[in-house]
Parts: sequence; structure tokens; C-alpha cells
Amino acid sequence: MEPAHRQGPRVSLQRSLMGMHSTDAPFLSLSAYIILTFPISLAARIIGGREVKPHSRPYMAYLIIQNGSKPFFSCGGFLIRPDAVLSAAHCLLAFHGRKLRITVILGAHNIRGRERSQQKFRVRQWVIHPKYSRDGFKNDIVLLKLKPKARINKNVQLISIPRRMERVIVGTKCEVAGWGWTSVPGHTTNVMREVELKVQKEEICQNLFKNYQRQSMICVGGDSSKKGDSGGPLICKKKAHGIVSHGRERHPSPEVYTNISYFEPWIREQLRKGHSPGPFVPGRPPGAAALRGAAQAG
Repeated sequence: MEPAHRQGPRVSLQRSLMGMHSTDAPFLSLSAYIILTFPISLAARIIGGREVKPHSRPYMAYLIIQNGSKPFFSCGGFLIRPDAVLSAAHCLLAFHGRKLRITVILGAHNIRGRERSQQKFRVRQWVIHPKYSRDGFKNDIVLLKLKPKARINKNVQLISIPRRMERVIVGTKCEVAGWGWTSVPGHTTNVMREVELKVQKEEICQNLFKNYQRQSMICVGGDSSKKGDSGGPLICKKKAHGIVSHGRERHPSPEVYTNISYFEPWIREQLRKGHSPGPFVPGRPPGAAALRGAAQAG
């Protein structure tokens, strides 16, 4: 049995209905179903926070992870290149061993609306970090490659990632955006919301999570009930420094985020294996010429 302060990822379970647009499907309110079925914490979303100005976070991605017509998971993600989205590995491994159909939606504000700004993609390939471990959610990162490439415009844009080992300092105020529950127990929202969180001392998470790793993880949160959205980005000073990974169930403690700067060489290597216009440059998005090429290709 797991301890009472069971830690785990936060994913949202929804129902996919035959003949309906996937984002028209209602949220399942039975979070207990997930807790009893899988060794994870609450099927959580953005807890607390506020609605953002529509399309003010144009790098945000909404992942739909399906297995046939059965209920589907959703997670957050973010666009780092016209053909590449980063998210948390645990989002794809909730139903380990099953054949998955993954859809990415960009340019959304109301995820269940039929907004003209939305771009929808089937994921042609994804790469989970080879050392991902369910034990402590180590190396909780996945790169998803889109086909076709995203059309870059005012509603769909890229977010920079930090260079190798470029860490944020303790006390830095950061933001995490996403869709879904706004409180515990869950009241749902379909529009994008955002919470402000602070980077915490490493010792806090080391005391709470036995598998916490200083180099590859970031301790984020505080003593409030605000929570992040699984797979979503931790934005600090206009860069995506972290990926929402896991926390303690029903507990107002800090959460653990994947430290993107630690994985920058791995991300760069995976992108190099693809076929995209323009080079991937850590610390800033591709140049304007590359973006024009991507938009034309899409």
C-alpha cells in the first residue's frame, strides 16, 4: 500500500462520446474513480487562480490522450517549435501498454468551444525520456512531434526554454496556465486559467518527496491550495523552466516540476532527429525566417 501522503501526477479524465467533437465531451466529476483505479493523486487541474485574457498564452497546448471510445485523459503542454510540444511523460503512461491516439489542440481559450483560432493535430511521434521512472516520477518529460506543423500566428506562438542548467532562483514568481478544475472538490471551467506560484527551497521538497532530485526537478508552490496543470509549463521570466509533474494528494504543499534546463541537451537531440525548418536554439524560439517557412508548410 502507498503512504497516506501518496504522490502522483495530476491528469484529467474525460469521456469521449461517439459522434461528438472530443472537446465537447463532459468532464467526469468522479475524481475518486481515478484515485481508486490508479496510484495517482487527485485528477487535478488548475486549482485557484484566474481566467487569463483570451489567447494571451499562445504557446499553450491541450493534449487529448485516447484509447478507442473509452474515457480519455487530458493534459497540458506547450509549443517550443512549430512541430514540437513538450509535456509530462506520465500523461501518456496513465494507461501503460495500450495503443494510444494523441491529439494536440493549439490556439484555444475555451477548450470546449469551436473557436476559429484552434489548430488540431494528430501526433505522429512522441519520445518519452528513456530513463522515465514511475517511482518518484523521475525524468518526467515527453516530446511530441506534430504533423503537419503548426501555423504560427497571433494565437499560436512558441515559448523559449532555458539553456543547459539555467536555473531559476528561490523566491522567483512564476505562472502556470491550463484548463479544468478550479477547486477541490472540482468545479470545472472550460476556459484557460492561470495561477502564480513561487520557486521554493529544494530542502522543502526533499523532506516531502523521498525521490526528489535537485538537478532534474524544481520545487514550486507554497502553503496555499493553488495547483498546476499536469504537463503544463512553469513560466518564469518569459521562459518555460518547468513541467508540472507531481505532488501530494489533497495537501496544500509544494509540487514537483520537471526542470527543463537539465533536459535541454536531450530535447535538442530529439529535435535534431526530426525534419523541421530552421534550427532549434535554446533560450529563444527559431528566427522569423524559420517561422515563415513553418507557416507556409502548414
